Amino acid sequence: MSPHQTVLLEEAVKALLVKPEGIYVDATFGRGGHSREILARLGPGGRLIALDRDPQAVAAAAQLSDPRFAIVHAGFGGLKNVLQRSGIGRVNGVLLDLGISSPQIDEAERGFSFRFDGPLDMRMDTSRGQTAAQWLEQASEQEIGEVIRRYGEERFAKQIARAIVAARSSGPVDRTRQLAQIVAKAVPAREPSQDPSTRTFQAIRIYINKELEELEVVLPQCVEMLDIGGRLVVISFHSLEDRIVKQFMRAEAQPGNLPPRLPLRANQLPKPRLHLVGKPVFPSDTEVASNPRSRSAVMRVAERVAA
Repeated sequence: MSPHQTVLLEEAVKALLVKPEGIYVDATFGRGGHSREILARLGPGGRLIALDRDPQAVAAAAQLSDPRFAIVHAGFGGLKNVLQRSGIGRVNGVLLDLGISSPQIDEAERGFSFRFDGPLDMRMDTSRGQTAAQWLEQASEQEIGEVIRRYGEERFAKQIARAIVAARSSGPVDRTRQLAQIVAKAVPAREPSQDPSTRTFQAIRIYINKELEELEVVLPQCVEMLDIGGRLVVISFHSLEDRIVKQFMRAEAQPGNLPPRLPLRANQLPKPRLHLVGKPVFPSDTEVASNPRSRSAVMRVAERVAA
């Protein structure tokens, strides 16, 4: 099993501009790489709130004994509620690392990877919700195809959906290797250096965990909870996530949308709430060489401004 390596560790925490007495949110604790680095830069009066919906990540956070730190078992879509329940009105920075951790990928029983045979689970939060196997058992062929096409950007989505429905007529599709074999037989062309089931596994995982919907929900909350000068740092790992982040940040960095030809002067337009900071940041060649899973990462940074 590969040890978890935090992606863009130094770059992300540096981008937060950690103030010693500030309040920060690591909205995706994972195995705590970013949290530990933030704590190392906080002073005695600083505070770090971490969220994660994976019970194993929450359990791992128990090893981090620090009075300035608190972990909450929650998806980041509940960020605002978590902060309000903690008595926090504004924060100085929010970090979202949207990748899945190495333990999630490498533990066969989690069902995220086709490299190991295990139950087809794929839930980030194993304490609730529908597993991938349960969804595949009852979803229509059209629904399965649409999910694989939309979230996996898979051009053979219809063929794969048809093959899954045909296979389940003989028994449940409930193992990772089983699903990978079904996909491999259904895909007529293979991309170099990529397993034919990569896009299908990604799509089903995103759908089961409502990853894109939760991202769309949390971004406005981040802006609302940031103090002036506070930073929002987001690390994405595929184009669907990055597109949402990029479009949101760009929209928030522009004057508000108003009906055309409205008789307003420039100084009367609604002010942007964010200022874009620098260009997108990618892992260095050195990081990718030591951690190949980082190769698709892209980090975007924005700063809260007075609206």
